Amino acid sequence: MPTLLHIDSSSRTGGSDEHRFGSHSRRLSHRFVTAWGAHRPLDPVIYRDVGASWPQPVTDKWIHAAFTKPEDREPWMTDVLAESDRLVDELLSADIIVAGVPMYNFGMPAQFKAYIDNIVRVGRTFGFDRTRAGEPYWPMIRPGKTLVLLSSRGDYGYGPGGRLEAQNHVEPAVATPFAYIGITDVHSVAIEYDEFADARLAQSIATAESDVDELVARLCAKTGRADAA
Repeated sequence: MPTLLHIDSSSRTGGSDEHRFGSHSRRLSHRFVTAWGAHRPLDPVIYRDVGASWPQPVTDKWIHAAFTKPEDREPWMTDVLAESDRLVDELLSADIIVAGVPMYNFGMPAQFKAYIDNIVRVGRTFGFDRTRAGEPYWPMIRPGKTLVLLSSRGDYGYGPGGRLEAQNHVEPAVATPFAYIGITDVHSVAIEYDEFADARLAQSIATAESDVDELVARLCAKTGRADAA
């Protein structure tokens, strides 16, 4: 029975299907999880809203604690890493990570970058040994996890082959650290044209929602049969 980790990072509250100034990425992430539940109602879902409650940014003390061997840590180091440990534990327990990550000024929101900085942890999600032959770094996340990245953009043409593809620093910047820790199966869907607020936005929303539904069906089929609740 797979576990979903549902993460929202938009600073906007609610989805754009709930009110005029709602979040498109929250709209898509909620749609994905709801559709998944319709197919597989018994699968557990962990929810983490980093848009509403930011993870603590990395500090000097955090770095000191993270790079100290667990057996050598002082009590204050355990306290400093407590939130990071909770976030890592959630990630390790999940099979499918559903992340709503809107584009803010060509990149991910600062709150999602803080989340990534907390889960990319030496000794927990990646290994490092300077004496190791060949590559001194290696991923520690078990194979088989999937990342579903659901985004939104004010302009258009940020997808592969689009007019602004080179300026899209959301999907590549999220996929890179996730791959570094061992999560390489990545799927993405995005809404565009938000700043235009016309028929093109409506069409982009409809297309994205259809793509989400299709992705849910495909991943559920890959996961296998689930007994009804």
